[in-house]
Amino acid sequence: MSSIVLMIIVFFSLAGLFSGCAPGNGADIPMGPGIETVPLFIGKQANSNPLMRQYIPQHPFLAPQARNGMHADSYCSDTYPGHGPLGNNPQVTSASLAWWGGEVATVAFDKKGRLICVSGNLFNFQLLLLDPDNLSVLASFNLPQRASMLKFWTTFDMRVIMNDTSGGAYFHLDKDDRPIIASADRIIKIFSLTESDNKPVWSIADSYDLNPFLPEDAAVIDAIPDWQGRIWFVTRNGIVGYVGPGRRSVHTLWLKGEEIQNSLAIAEDGVYVVSDHALYRFEADTENKKPEYTWREEYDRGSGVKPGAINQGSGTTPTLVDKNLVAITDNADDRVNLLVYKRLPHVKGRRLVCRQPLFDKGRSVSENSIIAYGRSLIIENNYRYSSGLPTDPNPRSHPGVTRIDINPDYSGCRVVWESREASQTTVPKLSVGNGLVYLYTRLSGTLDTTVAWYLTAVDYRTGKTVYKILTGTGALWNNNYAPITLGPDGTAYVGCYNGLMAIRDGRPGEKPRSIPKSR
Repeated sequence: MSSIVLMIIVFFSLAGLFSGCAPGNGADIPMGPGIETVPLFIGKQANSNPLMRQYIPQHPFLAPQARNGMHADSYCSDTYPGHGPLGNNPQVTSASLAWWGGEVATVAFDKKGRLICVSGNLFNFQLLLLDPDNLSVLASFNLPQRASMLKFWTTFDMRVIMNDTSGGAYFHLDKDDRPIIASADRIIKIFSLTESDNKPVWSIADSYDLNPFLPEDAAVIDAIPDWQGRIWFVTRNGIVGYVGPGRRSVHTLWLKGEEIQNSLAIAEDGVYVVSDHALYRFEADTENKKPEYTWREEYDRGSGVKPGAINQGSGTTPTLVDKNLVAITDNADDRVNLLVYKRLPHVKGRRLVCRQPLFDKGRSVSENSIIAYGRSLIIENNYRYSSGLPTDPNPRSHPGVTRIDINPDYSGCRVVWESREASQTTVPKLSVGNGLVYLYTRLSGTLDTTVAWYLTAVDYRTGKTVYKILTGTGALWNNNYAPITLGPDGTAYVGCYNGLMAIRDGRPGEKPRSIPKSR
């Protein structure tokens, strides 16, 4: 097939798929066919059953927990002290944020409760300020185009975009509500809001150019301050670095032959990085002015890239557990394993606390961060999921969500429960305020062409599914690795291919939700 013919087919496939989508003007995400064939709600309203609040130290340079980034805090616990929806007269709002694409990954909240997020489409990334109720765009700023987007327009291979986590997919909100973004031009930018004609406007408050210190092919994945205020960053081709004192000097260490696709975990004691070969604990060597790792633990990376995985390595951002542990999953061939390690620089005996096999044999992939509450860890299976558009509009992840508890004496770990929910590829979240774990699942309708998507709540204590709330039908509602984020008022926000959705409990006197219209 000639490249011209292929280009025409892909163009019109995308245009037809996203027809009716208005770019950021408050229009709803269009429904796909078969909305009338699937239930709006499955299960029953949940009773709030709060958990004991866990202590996670407040990062001195970031906004408070639950407001500052994709994983809720610098420990990457993916837990929220507040509530999520209980399924009481649930309401769903959505916003189409681009003609083609518009997917929202990280969502943060400023002190006023407004949403700060980055939306990506086939042309660029945008930093957005959104109204928390109707998701209308209050302010926007165009970020530089990623190299993978340019490559897509020459190859028309969607995988080059879907497998690229650089350029703003991760960002963090600092203590002054300013987004810290490692943009595609390899400049760390810190944004602030100003007022113009009584409207909020994004502007660059500060920036740190990494280009003189990086090779041309280095795509920056994430940038986040440590407890001393140094801004650490990682690149896709294995470079770990930080912007030094005075924020004008840059120091790097290259892990040659290794790839990094995940965010960083930051604690008082160090910086945790996972590559496709090993897990690291880094500190700043202030004497030699460079990053150095105090330990390195290789893991089983398997023999290849599995269906549903981005690369041949761990798909999990490091998760800091309790006061002394860090957890990831590996990429072992038959079944991936939960790996829990001691964090201290020097330990007696083995650093590995436990190695727990996960999910079904031969159908096991973990591509999202682990939930950590106390010594309990919750992990979802992402095996077989593909990026979807436009070649696979009906993607399916293999079932599997499990809770693993670490023994109090660190002698090992055990399975508490296993659920057969298939949570696709969302970053799941736990509400400490009501004891629910939130997933994003899909069901087939009575028509073969119907794909229905649901916000799904599972009981943290038992693993039993409590309810499912229909969000929408069709490929545009596919979350494609975007996280669930719980807002200050208990609303659950989920990014999807065409933008962002908000799911909340109904307010007093609000009418029950009716069946939405398909396009």
